[in-house]
Amino acid sequence: MESTTKLMKAYKERKSAIAKRLVEFKETGEKASDKQLFSELAFCLLTPQSKARSCDIAIKKLLIGDLLFTAPPEKMAGIIKGCVRFHNNKARYIAEARSLSVRELLPKDRSEKTAIEARNRLAGEVKGLGMKEAGHFLRNVGYGDYVTILDRHIIRNLARYGAIPGMPKSLSRGRYLEIEEAMKKFAKKVGIPLSHIDILFWSEETGEIFK
Repeated sequence: MESTTKLMKAYKERKSAIAKRLVEFKETGEKASDKQLFSELAFCLLTPQSKARSCDIAIKKLLIGDLLFTAPPEKMAGIIKGCVRFHNNKARYIAEARSLSVRELLPKDRSEKTAIEARNRLAGEVKGLGMKEAGHFLRNVGYGDYVTILDRHIIRNLARYGAIPGMPKSLSRGRYLEIEEAMKKFAKKVGIPLSHIDILFWSEETGEIFK
């Protein structure tokens, strides 16, 4: 288990940048049009086993000519091929998600209870969106105070600092919730807000604060 000294030093250096990014996420959720909200959801649908920067490039390509909102899945798949893995499935998930009212899936307030309920509902109702991706979407629109994005970067760091015994072989819904609880306890122990430590871990792995 590694000492948290380095982590705390990194947090001190990046705290203001992390806080600024979280404010931007909140402003996105408050000011975004329905199309912008859908774009964030589509971005998160692209993220499994794909790099965030590549997913962002894919969304920007689909936004040209409003293809994200109108093109059939086959056409979208051709556009995002090379940017993301499983492009055919992901294009189909985006097309199917168009029938949803994304705004109605957002929490009604910023309490822990409604954030978790919204995460679980998103993961249950949006095909292709798991617990991680649902949490990612909520964070990107300003509801990240109580939900986690347990990707390999985050889990690796939790294991590194002894918050969990090691990297899990698989991540069932139940195991996800167990690790999420462990992450909340670790964040409280080191005195870093949950939403901050998520971005801190991610930036430690990737070298940047993105989304």
